[in-house]
Amino acid sequence: MKYRLIVTASAIVFLMACTVGPNYQRPVIQTPTAFRAPEPQAPQEASLGDLKWFEVFKDEKLQDLIRTAMVRNYDLRDAVANVEAARANLGITRSDQYPNLNASGNVEFTRLSRDGSLPLPASFVPFQNRTWGQGALNLLSFEVDIWGRLRRATEASRANLLNAEETRKAVMTTLVGAVATDYLTLRELDHELDISQRTLGTRQDSLRLIQQRQDGGIATQLDLRQGEQLVFTASETIPALQQQIEQTENQITLLLGQNPGGIVRGRDFTEQQFPPEVPAGMPSALLERRPDIRAAEQSLIAANANIGVAKAAYFPQISLSGFLGGQSTQLATLFNGPHSAWSFIPQVTQPIFTAGRLKSTVRLAEAQEQSALIHYEKTIQTAFNETSDALIAHQRLRESRTQQEALVTALQDRTRLAYVRYLGGVDTQLNALDADRDLFQAQLTLSQIQLNELLSVVQLYKALGGGWQ
Repeated sequence: MKYRLIVTASAIVFLMACTVGPNYQRPVIQTPTAFRAPEPQAPQEASLGDLKWFEVFKDEKLQDLIRTAMVRNYDLRDAVANVEAARANLGITRSDQYPNLNASGNVEFTRLSRDGSLPLPASFVPFQNRTWGQGALNLLSFEVDIWGRLRRATEASRANLLNAEETRKAVMTTLVGAVATDYLTLRELDHELDISQRTLGTRQDSLRLIQQRQDGGIATQLDLRQGEQLVFTASETIPALQQQIEQTENQITLLLGQNPGGIVRGRDFTEQQFPPEVPAGMPSALLERRPDIRAAEQSLIAANANIGVAKAAYFPQISLSGFLGGQSTQLATLFNGPHSAWSFIPQVTQPIFTAGRLKSTVRLAEAQEQSALIHYEKTIQTAFNETSDALIAHQRLRESRTQQEALVTALQDRTRLAYVRYLGGVDTQLNALDADRDLFQAQLTLSQIQLNELLSVVQLYKALGGGWQ
């Protein structure tokens, strides 16, 4: 008897260890040996993406904005809610692997009639009041997971939970980059506004000088109109810049989950600094650092597990249900001797004809797994492209900024000399005005190039998977 029991138990354990469907294996991805850049970097373990966001962005006010966004941003809060929903769904799915136990009990009070359609004598019904008690412990719908259907479903739910968690991290990375981008753009617009206001003041001084020279008969009406043109050109840029500043502030407050309003500034635009070195690190490490890649892999794992769920439907489904309790007219003897009651009902369900539904379900699961695989591979390639684009932009913009700084320096000297010659009566006012106009435009262009260079570091940090640590 013991031998049969051991054999039976061993057989059940062996069958329950069987799991249909493919086991997940990470796809082999060919990663480049180095990121493409104008000046290829030697492979190194250190990466800008390994730094915490507050180690990259040193502006204290920017750090305060990012911290506020981490708490109040709507997209991030929604991502957190999705994580909680996925965790709850995993608990629901995992609970199907275990028996569901519940207890029930009731007491029934009944009074019999002696004078109904068939009158009964008092000796036959000595007591008209009857009390019935019932108590039970129910074992409901416990499925013996021989083919691993429930285990595969739990595997898929667990992968979906990890996907939601990695998606939350990806939202954090995007959020940090968005807040930093908008803040740096705001400070650059402030810098452009300062350049425009200073230029306007200088041109107004020049216009007053021209008016004085005209009154003295030295300057012409044409000189006056050209001076007025430069004043109006500089003053026209100010309202446009103020509009962009206010709209950028509104965009930042939206990221912070706040009503539109002003933004407290920190360091000046020219004082914004990043780490002197921005190493990209090893391309292979990008697969583990970027949360969107890990989220895509978890989607692939879930899709792979769903194939096992679909294939398990071909096999018999064994479920057990039972009842253990008692019935008695006396509560004191409810669970005693002859008053006890129990039942045990094994049930086997085997699909015979489903008109191709099961086969189509498997095909659907396999197609979804292929789609998840394609998405996973595309996410990896997108990550490599984004990193390469950021490296190229950073190096090329640095070169462009160096040349633009030299141009601004030359134009400043040209403008100074042109006005000296004009005031000395050696040269015409036209050369001085042209030099002033070129200098103003070159200063604005330099400010925009400096912004793009800073934003290239932000994009590189995001592309390398930084910001969620």
